Amino acid sequence: MFTPIHTTLGALLLFHGSTGLLVHNGAVFGISSLLSGCAFNSSRDNVPIIAGLASSIVPVYFLAPSLIPNYPAPPNSLASAAATLGVGFLLGWGTKNGRGCTSGHMLCGLSRLSPRSLIATAIFFTTALLTANFVNGGSNIPSCGATPCYTPMYPSGPELGFMTGAALVAAITNFIVVPRMVPRSEESRVAFSYVAGLEFGLGLLISGMADPAKVLRFFAILTDPSRFDPSLALIILFGIGPSLFTFLTKKPGQGVEKEKSVAKPTLAEKWRLPTATVSDIDWRFVVGAASFGLAWGLRGVCPGPAILRTILQPTWGLITMGGYMLGNLV
Repeated sequence: MFTPIHTTLGALLLFHGSTGLLVHNGAVFGISSLLSGCAFNSSRDNVPIIAGLASSIVPVYFLAPSLIPNYPAPPNSLASAAATLGVGFLLGWGTKNGRGCTSGHMLCGLSRLSPRSLIATAIFFTTALLTANFVNGGSNIPSCGATPCYTPMYPSGPELGFMTGAALVAAITNFIVVPRMVPRSEESRVAFSYVAGLEFGLGLLISGMADPAKVLRFFAILTDPSRFDPSLALIILFGIGPSLFTFLTKKPGQGVEKEKSVAKPTLAEKWRLPTATVSDIDWRFVVGAASFGLAWGLRGVCPGPAILRTILQPTWGLITMGGYMLGNLV
């Protein structure tokens, strides 16, 4: 169902997590590379963020459990396990060669006006849209029963209190506490990495991005408008929009003159931003983005939500993450 309040508040948390990591730590919130880094080259740059993202389940589980997605049943046969492994492989191989996913390219890349990310996003989003609607006749897109999926649904009192509180605490942390009270140091940078991951994970759960059914319904507009859920369009307005505004006003990493840009991140000594350009695009980048889009359109899952689902549904996670890591090794 269309959840304008849930998704708006969740999108703001995605903004706080991703743009906070950029402005305060000087890094891009690319979950696919962070996840692969945790597996193959763990460090202070990736482990705290993934730990924060994973731990976002805890406050939701205890304070607003209705925000936990209702996932499809995990694989219960060799055929379904093989299919799940294959989707995981596409996610891993695709994000490795496409150099990112919805977080790094769509949320962070578009808000930094990266032409390379624009191309990647266009490829994987178009592929996902076509896959969801035309593979298996669009049967992967679940309906909402007798009620059209574009019908608005509003949060309960406890849900609204939890979501509003989370967004408010994130805003106070990012705009007041960190820039005014936290010293620039390695310890502060690592601590905020965890906080950024926590904010981002809460954003995934609250916005609906962690719910594969909701993601697939967002793609349904081509073939069955009754199954179309427009919620995730609000992430463009309240996730990418504020991030773009921050980038245009602060110009992080674009110089050293204070009147033109932020000379240093709040907590780190230097910027760690992508340096690749459109000229670095090759066939593997294009095919990788398309492969990720294929997996996204088949199951409605990308790397960040996959981490959350792995914790909540370990059988699915073991198989999917096995395929993901295998795809990263090929």
